[in-house]
Amino acid sequence: MQNRSQWGTRLGFLLAAMGSAIGLGNIWRFPATAYENGGGAFFVPYLFALLTAGIPLLIMEYTIGHKYRGSAPKSLGRVSKGFEWIGWWQVLISFVISTYYGAIIAWAIMYSYYSFGQVWGDDTTGFFTGDFLQMTDAGAFGGLVPTILIPLIIVWVLVLGILLAGVKKGIELANKIFIPLLAVLFLIIVIRAVTLPGAAEGLNEFFQPNWSEIMNGSVWVAAYGQIFFSLSIGFAIMITYSSYLSKKSDITNNAFITGFGNSSFELLAGIGVFGALGFMAQSTGQEFTEIVQGGVMLAFSVFPQIINEMPVMSGLFGFLFFASLTLAGLSSLISISETYVAGVQEKFNVSRTASVLIGGGIAAVISIAYASQGGLVLLDTVDYFINNYGVALAGLFEVVAVAWFARGLKDLQNHANSVSDIQLGGWWRFCLGFITPIVLGYMMLQNIRNEVTGEPYEGYPIEFLFNFGWIVALGAMMLGAVITIKRWPNRDLDYKRHSSVETSEDKEVAQ
Repeated sequence: MQNRSQWGTRLGFLLAAMGSAIGLGNIWRFPATAYENGGGAFFVPYLFALLTAGIPLLIMEYTIGHKYRGSAPKSLGRVSKGFEWIGWWQVLISFVISTYYGAIIAWAIMYSYYSFGQVWGDDTTGFFTGDFLQMTDAGAFGGLVPTILIPLIIVWVLVLGILLAGVKKGIELANKIFIPLLAVLFLIIVIRAVTLPGAAEGLNEFFQPNWSEIMNGSVWVAAYGQIFFSLSIGFAIMITYSSYLSKKSDITNNAFITGFGNSSFELLAGIGVFGALGFMAQSTGQEFTEIVQGGVMLAFSVFPQIINEMPVMSGLFGFLFFASLTLAGLSSLISISETYVAGVQEKFNVSRTASVLIGGGIAAVISIAYASQGGLVLLDTVDYFINNYGVALAGLFEVVAVAWFARGLKDLQNHANSVSDIQLGGWWRFCLGFITPIVLGYMMLQNIRNEVTGEPYEGYPIEFLFNFGWIVALGAMMLGAVITIKRWPNRDLDYKRHSSVETSEDKEVAQ
């Protein structure tokens, strides 16, 4: 039996886990979410959500992967045979996300280049949607855009090359380069941002607490949503990554380090973004509410405007910002892709090389659709539905299945406590058995209610939303159930046989 791949060091695992968690959403989602939900007051529900949902869920997924030593489908199938489909559902969600994530990285690469000379000109929004993306009407794909297609191909060649190199020599080595470099680049951005004229006013807007919002239920839901989506929970990533840990790795401590490391970067991102926005507000005379926004437009429309206004070294600032987006995106794309590489390799009993080329190759080919003139609308639609009706729903199913139906929390708690310095108690089971399912369930009901009672998402054609939104989100769930029908090869059929045999590699303790 072939030995399972393993991280070379504990640091390598932590950097890879944080590289997965620290993605594009940390930079362009968190600052706007905090600002719109009470400013400094938002940090109270945010910290509460981190401690009652984020870290407990991380511990659960780390423990499942570490105990059952397999990809998400295999590990969840070993928790209970009927749960394998949840693992495949999560893997397919990650597959869908990987198809469009590369396109955003391709945009960031091009904007890194455009920063020197501010190629986008004065009308940054018009340049992004018109000159760069060459957008067509919603629902039409149009032709391919070479300035997106070429960097997209480069992204996939790099990512597939790293995955082909394996866990230790590929993923771990890449994250040992990407994450420290990302930290240094973003720290330089933050230092420059907070020294700009008007930065103090921007930071005051970010940190000024609006305590009246604390009693608003939607603020608490936003806090849990931010934690859930930013920690890579429910994507099959953390189960897969933790399955490569050595037998004596400290699970609970690793989860706390990952959780607080991710949140620290989000706070740093908020400081950098709002320092820069404060400068822009002062330079242009605009009200703060007019310029604060999140998502794609913050990065590719608002930030180029900020770069235009900078007095000195504007090109370098722009390059550092978009290079940071590129690094954050690459580390996340690698982790997302590893979920289906591991799943296909184990389920279909093929080599890692074949799994990377099949799974990654198909994702790369599909991603070409996002390099078309209709790529932004397609990306926006798929991202909205796969996150709201894929990731959140799959996470809810996972925690309810393990906590309520398998009644496996006590067993997982004993396993985590046997290798961890920080011991888990009844609080951990209470958080996963009650708090997390209630919050995720409420989020899901809110999403469905808004979908039924509101206007079509972004005013896009209903047929387009159905074909590339609902069908993609629900298709991932149904296809996951279909893949489950195929039997596992060889000894993997025995779900009760998991970690009874230690390999020579397992006896190594990660330093």
